[in-house]
Amino acid sequence: MSAMLRLFAHDLKLQLRLGSDLIAPVAFFVLATLLVPLGVGPEPNLLTRLAPGMIWVTALLATLLALDRLFQRDFEDGTLDLLALAPLPLEAIVLAKVAAHWVTTGLPLLIAAPVLGLMLRLDHGSYVTLEVSLLLGTPVLSMVGAFGAAVTLGARRGGALLALLVLPLYVPILIFATSAIGAAGEGLSPRPHLLLLASFFVAGLVLVPFAAAAALRNALE
Repeated sequence: MSAMLRLFAHDLKLQLRLGSDLIAPVAFFVLATLLVPLGVGPEPNLLTRLAPGMIWVTALLATLLALDRLFQRDFEDGTLDLLALAPLPLEAIVLAKVAAHWVTTGLPLLIAAPVLGLMLRLDHGSYVTLEVSLLLGTPVLSMVGAFGAAVTLGARRGGALLALLVLPLYVPILIFATSAIGAAGEGLSPRPHLLLLASFFVAGLVLVPFAAAAALRNALE
């Protein structure tokens, strides 16, 4: 556990030192969301209906923006080979890298989302559900993205392949997250949708480290 925490801290420090890795996804999230009122007009009721979907679509794309570097740098400079030979299981290495990715990508989106919701005139009763859906859903985006990044590691035009592989897997998360926010805005209970997101989170936590580790071993052979 201590080795895993040290790897998490090292990855986090490295990503914070390279400011572009932290700024680019958040800047994309903010700018892409702010373009919506310019494209569809400032009509409040229309913006209220579009807000959950637009916030989640841009959050999904912002997460995707930083995925291709999840293992690529370590693969290119040989660090991944050394990590694979270390006593720490490769599954734990995957979890540490996913956690660092979420802290530098998903957490800033979680912080920025309420401000963007206010600009998009999100229903006042939906803000808590928006935050809970992002808290449950963005780690799943990072975990699924880690699997995609491991599968496409070393491939030519890996970024395009990664997007093609990962985007279909993101669709259920997008559907249940926006449905939860929409239900809260209509005065209905978002609990069933949030429970499904929680089940995705647990399933990802259990399955993704093993699947991604197997893909990394294949890429390193």
